[in-house]
Amino acid sequence: MKISALASGSSGNCFFIENTKNNQSVLVDAGIPSKKIEERLSDINKTPEKVKAILITHEHSDHIRGADIFSRKFNIPIFITKKTAQATSSLTTLDSTNFIRNNETLKLAGIEIQVFSKSHKAADPIFFSLTKNSKKVSVITDAGYTCENIIDAISSSNFLCLESNHDEQILAQGHYPAFLKAWIRSDIGHLSNKQAAICTLEHGKSRLKNIILSHLSENNNTPEEAMNTWNYLISQRRDLKPNITVSLRDFATPLVKV
Repeated sequence: MKISALASGSSGNCFFIENTKNNQSVLVDAGIPSKKIEERLSDINKTPEKVKAILITHEHSDHIRGADIFSRKFNIPIFITKKTAQATSSLTTLDSTNFIRNNETLKLAGIEIQVFSKSHKAADPIFFSLTKNSKKVSVITDAGYTCENIIDAISSSNFLCLESNHDEQILAQGHYPAFLKAWIRSDIGHLSNKQAAICTLEHGKSRLKNIILSHLSENNNTPEEAMNTWNYLISQRRDLKPNITVSLRDFATPLVKV
């Protein structure tokens, strides 16, 4: 498989995973406009015609904004839980919608895809682990805490796109109102740099070779703070040496092979 974060941040999220055997691919979330998805695919020399599915994690606009138009324009099916579909007005038709459930396993584009629940302030939040030839990629954003499903995914993955949303000190000193800060820090909010890095430090295995730090807050984090926290904590494990990079809002990350 090959992976690119076409976009990730509080303004929009979209992850590209390709089966290099047949050149078919799937998107996890489509939270940027359809036109931008096309542009980001072009930036990594890929085409929408090879995308065989759009997998939606939850109904927030930064994860579903471009799904409907992109799906209809290129006749790509959307995979979403029924509760999530009912919680959004972003989908204008159910003709191309396939309902999925927690703990279900799918096979799309020749990739085995497992569906797991997570904790977030949404109708039915899920995340996905994708496996091909014994290599596993997990895409985990918008999680309030590192539940057992997330721990299991981290411990069994070769590649992670993992939320590193905020720096705890920047959030505490920032201009957000108290109720919003409390939600972000809560068990239905977002993972901080420290939370995500410590969970990976404790549960990651030597097979974990790449991590894309994802869903960074524009106001409560910086790529430098995220990388500093991660590099410091992960260095405590001599047997764990993943390549760590940061996703971007305005550019696709380079394709990386699993």
